[in-house]
Amino acid sequence: MAAQRNGFMTDDSPGQIDPPVVFGRRFAFSDTFRGLFREGMLLVEETAAYLDGDGRAESRDLPRAASLTYATESMRLTTRLMQIASWLLLQRAVNEGEMTFEQAGTEKAKVRLRGFGTLTEGPNWQDLPVRLRELIEHSVRLQERVIRLDDAMCNAANAEEPAENPVSRQLGQLARAFGSGGE
Repeated sequence: MAAQRNGFMTDDSPGQIDPPVVFGRRFAFSDTFRGLFREGMLLVEETAAYLDGDGRAESRDLPRAASLTYATESMRLTTRLMQIASWLLLQRAVNEGEMTFEQAGTEKAKVRLRGFGTLTEGPNWQDLPVRLRELIEHSVRLQERVIRLDDAMCNAANAEEPAENPVSRQLGQLARAFGSGGE
């Protein structure tokens, strides 16, 4: 007998297995996601305010080499945050029913979460303003979390489609080879 459990139709008949829980679709509706979304958007706002205010003033006082590092790292920081924000907004759009999970997946292909390396050590790092370093480090940690979640969501989405059972396939080949007829 079919019943609805956790938002999915299940079949309680003997021998029937409930469908797997699809992490990606559930995550978009979770309190964890809402917290991550707030954190990401707040970091975007804090970074913009810093770079347009105190950061601009602090960058004027830097030595030439540190000033170049400041420009490079602030560009990487804003690019990283815009990609993270894009990912978060896509997930929220799914959550609010503005997009299907599949539509968001198509749009997500345009989002680059990897490849924005930042050296948090080395030449000129210590010369950067403390607040910029804090924002960079926070953004890198947030990026790592988003990447892990995105990977988990992609793996869960791929797991939705049942994989061919290799044992059944082999049994079917044996049955055909020995003429017993079926799989």
